[in-house]
Amino acid sequence: MTLRHLLLIAATFSILAGGAGAPSHDAADYGFSPEATGTENTRALQRAVDRTGTITVSQPGTYNLAGTVLLGSNTTLVFGNNVFIRKVAEPEPFTHVLLNKGALTKTWNEHIRVSGLRVIVNGVDARKWMVYGLHGQIAFFYVKDLRIDRFRCLDLGRLQYGIHICTFRDIVVNDVEVRGDKDGVHLGRGRRFTIRNGTFETGDDAIALNAHDYSVGNPELGWIEDGVIENMHDLANPARQTGYFCRILAGAWVDWRPGMEVQQSDTVVSGGRLYRVQMTPDGKLYRSRTRPTHTSGQQVLDGITWGVVQDDTTYTAGVRNVVFRDIFLEKARTAFSIHFDNNQYSRSFYPGAAIPRQENILLDNVRVLHPAPAALLRIRTPIDSISIANSTLRDNSIVFAPQKALADPGSTGINMTGCIFAKPGPMRLLVNESPGKKIFLKTSGSLVLDDGFSASIDAGGGGVRVDSDLAGLRK
Repeated sequence: MTLRHLLLIAATFSILAGGAGAPSHDAADYGFSPEATGTENTRALQRAVDRTGTITVSQPGTYNLAGTVLLGSNTTLVFGNNVFIRKVAEPEPFTHVLLNKGALTKTWNEHIRVSGLRVIVNGVDARKWMVYGLHGQIAFFYVKDLRIDRFRCLDLGRLQYGIHICTFRDIVVNDVEVRGDKDGVHLGRGRRFTIRNGTFETGDDAIALNAHDYSVGNPELGWIEDGVIENMHDLANPARQTGYFCRILAGAWVDWRPGMEVQQSDTVVSGGRLYRVQMTPDGKLYRSRTRPTHTSGQQVLDGITWGVVQDDTTYTAGVRNVVFRDIFLEKARTAFSIHFDNNQYSRSFYPGAAIPRQENILLDNVRVLHPAPAALLRIRTPIDSISIANSTLRDNSIVFAPQKALADPGSTGINMTGCIFAKPGPMRLLVNESPGKKIFLKTSGSLVLDDGFSASIDAGGGGVRVDSDLAGLRK
């Protein structure tokens, strides 16, 4: 074998191992230890990751942590088997276990890997803003080429998400288990993402694609697009029946104008920036007479607290080009909610704003495993098309709910192919509660398991066209 061949083999192994030239450190060498206090461990792990390269935590044990550790670019953090990170309030509660450094300055970080992290929240569940609106146990904001593997958090509280990522490009979340009261994986705006191999038992959303959000729910607004979510298990827990398997949230807003009425979480464009009302969620309306122009933080004008959200101008937010594949639904709740908020916490569609239309959602091999009546889809925004393929439905309707803020709810095409209908007897497949809504429903290649099955639709005040092979709908 020639020297050239040996060098090529060595280079190949270097690439597979993350680069032979990349420095590698054991966090123990910096004082990170199961015997140390939370404060000592926070400082020690920060010293280790500041070196960048690959940092390992190899010694098994439970490590107390009393503060947020900031990750920079070109950093891989690997937690070995039987390593647990336990949050402790020394001297007070804190929010993030991990946060990227650029989140604090809206500076992009890239090439970050976190593997094997097991977080024990330990009741340290807090929203102490390092970045307003960002509150994951691990959180990333302004990040490219991020990969999270083998994340576990089994005692999530009511205030923080498990994983929170906003303003991103090219992220992968693989092998994740989250149990508790809040969202499992919560995304804000970004492009190109994969979330796979997840197990969730959450009191709120397992997956949140919140392009729009409450003012405290995401630090920035915009489109979430080009993603795959696959091999997900939404587990049943009678004590935690709220939320959805997946929340898909859109929004729209207008230019600031003198005298406009605003409420908590409303967004306006002013001077090329986005500003949001950050007040008490009580539904109160405020009259805005003074234009917000500050460049950072919050400012009170006319009794209204305005927060700067972002410096780039956009007027709509939504979700498009997303595939859900191999989804197993044990929990009896609405599986997919595609909607606008319109309550005291947020009205994501400001009156008179340009209507955003969400686009191109595919559900492939969605398996409903519970027998209870629960909507497969509940839709309260314009959306161009939804495809449902190779899926098993029981008593699971597609519901178009009314949205009073919309003068024109638009039209939607639904294409169902190769689906199995496992409900005994009659089934309301489609319910249209949205006045003026136009729907085209097509089913083909359907398999019915009960001889008494028949499908029906409730057209409501809209127009529904049907091309179906199902009993009760076929001509």
